[in-house]
Amino acid sequence: MQSKDFFPLNTEFFLASRIVSRSKGNFSWTFVVIAITSIALGLAIMFIALAILTGFKKEIREKVVGFAGHIQITRFSESQTYDPQPIERNQRFYYTLKKNNEISYIQVFAAKTGIIKAKDQIQGVILKGIGSDYNWDFFKNRMVEGHIFKVNDTTRSDEVIISRRISDLLNLKVNDDLRMYFIVGNNTLGRKFTIAGIYETGLEEFDKLYVIGDIRHIQKLNNWNKGEVGGFEVFLKNFNDIDRMGVYVYHQIGFSLDASTIKMMYPQIFDWLNLQDINVLIILILIILVSATTIVSTLLILILERTTMIGVLKALGMRNASIRKLFLYNAFYIVAWGMLWGNLIGFSLCLLQKKFGLVTLAQESYYVSVIPINLDPWNILLLNVGTLVVCYLIFIIPSYVISKVSPFKAIRFS
Repeated sequence: MQSKDFFPLNTEFFLASRIVSRSKGNFSWTFVVIAITSIALGLAIMFIALAILTGFKKEIREKVVGFAGHIQITRFSESQTYDPQPIERNQRFYYTLKKNNEISYIQVFAAKTGIIKAKDQIQGVILKGIGSDYNWDFFKNRMVEGHIFKVNDTTRSDEVIISRRISDLLNLKVNDDLRMYFIVGNNTLGRKFTIAGIYETGLEEFDKLYVIGDIRHIQKLNNWNKGEVGGFEVFLKNFNDIDRMGVYVYHQIGFSLDASTIKMMYPQIFDWLNLQDINVLIILILIILVSATTIVSTLLILILERTTMIGVLKALGMRNASIRKLFLYNAFYIVAWGMLWGNLIGFSLCLLQKKFGLVTLAQESYYVSVIPINLDPWNILLLNVGTLVVCYLIFIIPSYVISKVSPFKAIRFS
């Protein structure tokens, strides 16, 4: 009689379920609980670490992009300067780029370095000029006082918004007059503005520099005509396309212009963000090693405790592969419960942080005031699939101990 005739089709699953039900209260059950707890805590920590890392990177990226766009188009120059040379606003590539489905928005800008003088204090800043096509979504969500101002094509606005950093340094408030001086040729020209609002992003190197105002002031200071601007800011729908789209935009604009991605303009920030990946990778490896040790130990204990049963099954004709499958079913039970609890714990903690911001950070050091959370479904799916695959591979190793069990000795010494 063949073993497959003696044992029903679902014998392995049936026996695995009986082992689980009969193990409660036994010596091995303690180790099963420890293994489930280990997997749950390990997955929860990996879940939280991944959510924080992706949330942190996303938050910083959005802040940097909010100031300069994903890609900037300016006149080609061999030296880097905050005061770009003028280019014509009416460009052939503008309409080509607007039709591209991967580009969400294009807006004009200009910039001029200047100095703010307030009583006995001075501060070097950059006046960023914006037009009527400017998308205010970034600053709308970061205004702490006052309001944004309106730019139209008919009249020039004298209102500006400044950062809380500049406001605190120079003791300026909403509706205060702001006197700014610019170097134009050999002359120093002054302009008087009114503070419409105060913003805060947490990026100190940006907050201490940028004042947002009407582009017409820069056009007048530089003797540009109304059709000349400093450049274009291109916003993409997906940040992950930035390198490829940077090359695409560069080939569309012609040889006299240059296209720089935000990663090229601020490499120190993005290099720092990439270093965070290494930290999380180290955390994931350490958690996997600790969990793997617990998992292997648990399965070995389960196998050793069931040595007599293994001997009997072998004596009845069950093959090693079928017995290994039996214990892998048992292992899957442990992994399934561990992953279920791990996801519940990780998701609950992340949701609490996302909703209430319970854990805060020093904004001047980390650029954010609370730990950001990004619950990406694809990241969660990949994390769970990866955990399941790793656990399965780890469980296979101790299951091969079954092939070393002798039916004669197992039954004889039981």
